[in-house]
Amino acid sequence: MVTPKKRHTLVFDEEEEEAINFYTKEELQLFLELLFKERPFKYYLMYRILAFTGLRKGELLALYWSDIDFSQKTLRVRKTLAEPKGGRILQTPKSIASRRIISLDEQTLSFLATWREEQVKEYATFSQNIEDDVKQLIFSRYYPKNKEFDFLRLAHLNDKLFHFLIHHPELPNITVHALRHTHASLLFEAGVTIKDVQARLGHSDIKTTMDIYTHVTNSAKERAAKAFEDFMKF
Repeated sequence: MVTPKKRHTLVFDEEEEEAINFYTKEELQLFLELLFKERPFKYYLMYRILAFTGLRKGELLALYWSDIDFSQKTLRVRKTLAEPKGGRILQTPKSIASRRIISLDEQTLSFLATWREEQVKEYATFSQNIEDDVKQLIFSRYYPKNKEFDFLRLAHLNDKLFHFLIHHPELPNITVHALRHTHASLLFEAGVTIKDVQARLGHSDIKTTMDIYTHVTNSAKERAAKAFEDFMKF
C-alpha cells in the first residue's frame, strides 16, 4: 500500500480550530480535476465551494438557494449547521464577522446553476419536490427512514474526503477544514490584502489571519531560496 504524501502543516490557534494544513495551487487543481472525474457532481461542487470561498463546512451545509445572488454574483453567510447531542440545528454564526457576503467567480456560479437543475432530478428520483429558494437547501441528503431530504451530517464531508484520498496517494492527506486554509493561503499569494482576507473568511481576530499570512510569506521565502540554489549550482 502506498503511503499518502505528507501534508503541509502549521500549528496555531484559530477560534478553537485544529492545526492548519493546506494544498498548493497545483495540488488543489489536481484534487478538483480528479474529483470531477471520479465523484458525483454534487460532491465536486461542495469541495470546490469550500476551496474557492473559504467557507466552514457548517456554513456550506446551512446554505439555501436564497443565499445565492446570481445577478450580484455573491453568496451570503448568515447561519451555520451545528450538531448538539447528535441532532442538527441551524444557528447564527459565532461572531458578527462570520456573517458576511462573499463574491463568487463565474465558473463556480455556472456550476451552481448546473447543480440547481440536477437537484430537481435528484429529488424526483425519490418522488420529492423542490421547494422555493427560501426553504430549499442547496446541499442535502435523502433519509429513507424519514422519507425526506434533510441536512447532511457535518462528518459526511470528512468521510467522503477520507475515502477519496485513500485512492490518491499522490495528493497530500488533508482535512475538509484544510480547504478553508488553502483558500486563505492562495488569496495571499494572489496579493489580496490582510484586511480583505480577514473579511472574506470571517475571522473575528486579525491575529488568525496574520498567522496564515506569516505561513505564506515564509513558504515564499523558502521557494525563493531554493530557486536561487538550483540556478547557481556552485
